[in-house]
Amino acid sequence: MKQRGRHRRHRRGQALRAFLAGTALALTAAATMISASQATVADDPGALKPLTSSAETARLRLTENLVPQADLDRLAGEMGRPVGVTAVLAGADHTLRAAADCTSAEKRALPVEPAATRAYCWNAADTVGWRPGAVTTSGDADDDGRWGANRVILSGWTTSGGTAAERDLARVAFVDAGDLDHLSYTWALLAVPVDGGRDYRGLTSHVSGMVWYEDKLLVTADDGDRAALYVYDMNRVQRATVDAEAIGRVADGWSAHGYRYVLPAIGSYRLTGGDGAPHPGGVSLDRSTTPDSLVASEWTLAHSDRRTRLWRYSFSTAPDRAGLLATGAAGHADADEVYETKTSEVRGVLSYRSHWYVSRAADTQDGPGRLWRQDTDGARATKCGSEGTRRCWSPQTESLSYWQETGEVWSQSARMLFALPLASIDRSLD
Repeated sequence: MKQRGRHRRHRRGQALRAFLAGTALALTAAATMISASQATVADDPGALKPLTSSAETARLRLTENLVPQADLDRLAGEMGRPVGVTAVLAGADHTLRAAADCTSAEKRALPVEPAATRAYCWNAADTVGWRPGAVTTSGDADDDGRWGANRVILSGWTTSGGTAAERDLARVAFVDAGDLDHLSYTWALLAVPVDGGRDYRGLTSHVSGMVWYEDKLLVTADDGDRAALYVYDMNRVQRATVDAEAIGRVADGWSAHGYRYVLPAIGSYRLTGGDGAPHPGGVSLDRSTTPDSLVASEWTLAHSDRRTRLWRYSFSTAPDRAGLLATGAAGHADADEVYETKTSEVRGVLSYRSHWYVSRAADTQDGPGRLWRQDTDGARATKCGSEGTRRCWSPQTESLSYWQETGEVWSQSARMLFALPLASIDRSLD
């Protein structure tokens, strides 16, 4: 697929207005309100602190490692011609349930305030043994919100148990979002080529962050070999030929843990900043910068002596490097901007214009979390209830993804996939 134009922000016609129109879902998250006395000044993370020293920024340097083209061609030659997103969506064989058909227990994963305006729940049979991760959309891929003729949501998941061979496997749901009243999807396994492209292994990593930019999908990695991000080509989806639990080459062909599609990585970005280098935990796309940028956050424990870092990398503008990070002659990607926040246990991160939005994990498994908007002047949180508690966000959102064309933020928590306007988040801030 050729890259579609990226400068259509001024062209918004009647079709887009019709897409955005409609009555917001009346979704009530059945969550217990927490007393405002628990949202004390001590919870306020305050202003972001810029980090400008070379010692700090050097820790965030990444080194790009692309899989040799010959290896990719060898794998495609063995498996068959790769397919694109449209072909994958045509095979969508599962359906997400609309909010009205979700249980009260499932809807406890939704934010209390602001309320989700779109919400869906995943099938229990599809998610047993898997934990939800990041979300990205065709709104990230192209600023007209489409990939070709399709509106698409990608949802990442990771196994939460099973055998040693199954542990931490990663998969992505390709969701056809052309009709927001009826979302259908199918699965693809994330993989990494091995043996010079003669085989592949499953990616073993928690998919806590994911960005689909142009024709590339960047996925967070924590598989123990200093990989920070894996890179996938959305035009290089391969079909599995054998329906089996095995992964890779088998006697009769190619297997992808029972899925029909597999995405082999075309490269990775590895940590080169020494022992203090943080793994990106949450990532998202920021189209409000020039050039567009990838923003990232790290995970820190509550009451840790070390504060959480937030930072960004620029995407390359070179025609032959679509969807890749900007690198120097040595193949290094350096952070353009770095901040420190007192917020710990950050799950999702989003940057838009001068603001950074960070979601914080709930204090208890079923309790509400918090969502902060921070900048260098201070911090504000979403509030809810008559007492104005700040604990009113979704409990365990792994990521925040802004669909600029529609003005919506997409995320997921437990078995709920949901969206709400960014403007509603700003209005609910205390």
